[in-house]
Amino acid sequence: MNIFSEFRQGVCTLLDGLVADGTLPGGLDFGNITVEPPRDASHGDMATNAAMVLAKTAKMKPRDIATLLSTALENRPDVSSVEVAGPGFINLRLTDEFWSAQLKSILSAGPDYGGSDVAANEKINVEYVSANPTGPMHVGHCRGAVFGDALCTLLRKVGYDVVEEYYINDAGAQMDQLARSLHFRYREALGEDVGDVPEGLYPGDYLVPVAESLAKQDRDKWLSVPEAEWIGPLRQFGGDAMMEVIREDLTALGIEHDVFFRETDLHQGGDIDQVLEELTAKGEIYQGVLDAPKGKRPEDWEPRPQTLFRSTDFGDDVDRPLKKSDGAYTYFAADIAYHQNKFNRGFVHMIDVWGADHGGYVKRMKAAVDAVSDGKGDLDVKLCQLVKLFRNGEPVRMSKRAGEFVTLKDVVDEVGKDVVRFIMLTRKNDASLDFDFQKVTEQSKDNPVFYVQYAHARVCSVVRNAAELFGDGRDLSADALAAANVSRVNSGDELALIRQLAEWPRAVETAALTHEPHRIAFFLYDLASQFHGLWNKGNEDPGARFIVADDEELTMARLALIRGVALVISSGLAIMGVTPAEEMR
Repeated sequence: MNIFSEFRQGVCTLLDGLVADGTLPGGLDFGNITVEPPRDASHGDMATNAAMVLAKTAKMKPRDIATLLSTALENRPDVSSVEVAGPGFINLRLTDEFWSAQLKSILSAGPDYGGSDVAANEKINVEYVSANPTGPMHVGHCRGAVFGDALCTLLRKVGYDVVEEYYINDAGAQMDQLARSLHFRYREALGEDVGDVPEGLYPGDYLVPVAESLAKQDRDKWLSVPEAEWIGPLRQFGGDAMMEVIREDLTALGIEHDVFFRETDLHQGGDIDQVLEELTAKGEIYQGVLDAPKGKRPEDWEPRPQTLFRSTDFGDDVDRPLKKSDGAYTYFAADIAYHQNKFNRGFVHMIDVWGADHGGYVKRMKAAVDAVSDGKGDLDVKLCQLVKLFRNGEPVRMSKRAGEFVTLKDVVDEVGKDVVRFIMLTRKNDASLDFDFQKVTEQSKDNPVFYVQYAHARVCSVVRNAAELFGDGRDLSADALAAANVSRVNSGDELALIRQLAEWPRAVETAALTHEPHRIAFFLYDLASQFHGLWNKGNEDPGARFIVADDEELTMARLALIRGVALVISSGLAIMGVTPAEEMR
């Protein structure tokens, strides 16, 4: 239950009444009216901009509208006071009884608290990771994987019908290099002295076991035949083996995709030919010559006729080529067909999660989606910036086995899935992220993983201690504690904590609709901070402790409060794919 959405609806209902009785003119647009927490908590519990939004259309002063609306709001039983501030903002304070009721509702809702159906079961396709199947996943892929998976969970929580998709880029030149690299290791596995890995081939040791498996299966079948005969089978064998490694890496991170879509299927199924024919019929493909690239001109650039997509018709900077000089399709041509395939599968809404090095590709892809869907589809591209690895402040050396990078498996094996997932969501996706192996495992307030998990573990510890103290086998679950006399939690800090819990549904909706799962990590850190503050207050004042031995009613009320904290932390960690800690070791 999003109390801010409910109050917004209440404000709109009151405005409808003022229009109906002629106090306000008709034809007012309520679309931009908001009800949200004020930036400064001293201003109240909620604030609305309604008077500011409506003033121009109503041809009235904002404060005059605010005065009319505030009078109506004062009659609500859950409102204790209304204040018109500044040029016409309306600040509301709600009754203690309202907040007590909210805590009960939170506990009764249990794990479902924070969920909603605002997306009304709309279908959405989220494509993420999509690492080339030429080697194990590296730490950069890890960030996109965690981001994409958390985003999907978040979208489901607000009512989207989500399909998680992995696009296998198995049709490009990099797959030929994989086949050649595998053949090199295959010769080595058969006992040939091959020397150092030639420049241009993949240097990592990860292909050694793949080559040994190939040698065991086919023996010397591919040893003396020309490349034209072995490159296709080895592309397939190597690509399948690498996808198996990638799937294992994803599983170790707690990630499972619904769909694995192969680029080769687009080529073999004629999808690319078909979409280009359709765009040609629409006049969006033509033969032309592009201007020279800005800046330093590449030595191999030449003005030549090309098959071009009119991406400038859809907001791109230049038109884009669809065929290479040898007549083969560009990656962009395949990507157009792929996104049309998504649209044809019923996905009007699409999200692609890419690495930061693909930033220059965004405009053309949005243009393509606009073209193939006749403006009906929408694509949001989320770029994930680099992850820099450190150990005690020093950059981490590259993985010898991987050859050129630190693998995802290296990181997960060292610090664990939960730490990796949490840290990957502590920055917005388009901001760079530093990952220090020491800092992410230290037990301090500066480590958000520990700080949030410690809050949950502390709640579990208090509940265990309470069960031991009262020793009568009573039910101390969240559902049972909803029956406690929660009006006993009425100090300023306790009410502030309930207010924070009540903001959870709004935080979830905002994070989901903006496609920003890092907001969940931020919310959990703030919630943990408030909880730890209450804990510390109890250390200074025995009467403020969560367990007061000679006041069972107060203890049950405070247990209800901290159960609410644990419930929200657990819910947030579930979105992040992190297991909540029952105790810290």
